[in-house]
Amino acid sequence: MHYVISFLARRLAQSVVIVLLVTFLIFVILRLVPGDPVRLIAGPMATPETVERVSENLGLNEPILVQYWKYMSGVVRGDFGTSFIRPESGQTTGGGRGDDPTRLDRADVIDLIAGRLPLTLQLAALAICFAFLISMPIGLAAGIYRARWPDSFSIITSSIMVSVPNFWLASVLVLVFSINLGWLPAVGYRGFSYMILPAVVLAIELAPVLIRAVASSLGSILNEGFIKIGEARGLSRRRMIWAHGVRNAAAPVLNVLGIQLGVLLGGVLIVEYVFDFPGLGHLSINAVLQRDFPVIQAITILASVIFIFVNILVDLFSSIIDPRLEY
Repeated sequence: MHYVISFLARRLAQSVVIVLLVTFLIFVILRLVPGDPVRLIAGPMATPETVERVSENLGLNEPILVQYWKYMSGVVRGDFGTSFIRPESGQTTGGGRGDDPTRLDRADVIDLIAGRLPLTLQLAALAICFAFLISMPIGLAAGIYRARWPDSFSIITSSIMVSVPNFWLASVLVLVFSINLGWLPAVGYRGFSYMILPAVVLAIELAPVLIRAVASSLGSILNEGFIKIGEARGLSRRRMIWAHGVRNAAAPVLNVLGIQLGVLLGGVLIVEYVFDFPGLGHLSINAVLQRDFPVIQAITILASVIFIFVNILVDLFSSIIDPRLEY
């Protein structure tokens, strides 16, 4: 128990520092890259006085450090601000009048994220399930029969999967299973069936690394001395593989899965946009295109927190599986 408390305290302290650094970098980069959200909101024909008034209303006329301090002060209180572009009705606004009448009606960032996050989490969970269904049989066979045809098959399969661009694969799956065969819907979300194709695309991205991680980890464990000693003492090969080999190989695979979460977060952005899936990825890309700073910043914080939280859980479970590990 003391180890768990110490581990969590240390990792949480590190997490706060990481989130602050990531937030600050995103905050600064958004304000330095070309593109002015004030001009997008005010409209291309707005007068300089109108642009200045909108900039003042949004707090974008102040120094970056002052903006960052005010923003983080609100975040600590649970206030992530309101969208620059989206009103409460959900439609995108732009080119408003000089008095910016929609300002008070703009949607809270928390509400926008809360409406999209559950769908993205469901999609990610389904993608991980599909990835395990693909990678576990291939990886286990490759680990058990190293240097034989299952191992070669896993290498070839992984190479093909890792070489396929996700946007191309998404287009092919839509063409085959939605347009030609009519088995699955392709665009939007109206139920579970709308998640299958996007989840398959994400699973293909995750599977290659998981296949090699399982194969390498299990293959190494099966060459350890305790496996040979167990067999010499009369324990069956099958029991040594499943009772001892697979369990000891699980910790490295969990660590790889935690790292692959970053790949999953990046893949969600493109896949949701291609399939017009109304999750956080779709919201993120639209926010970037529309220069909607508060939405981008909030999603960045959320993604960082989720990534860190999952990796903390992975490290904790890994240490439980293999007490020799230290973090």
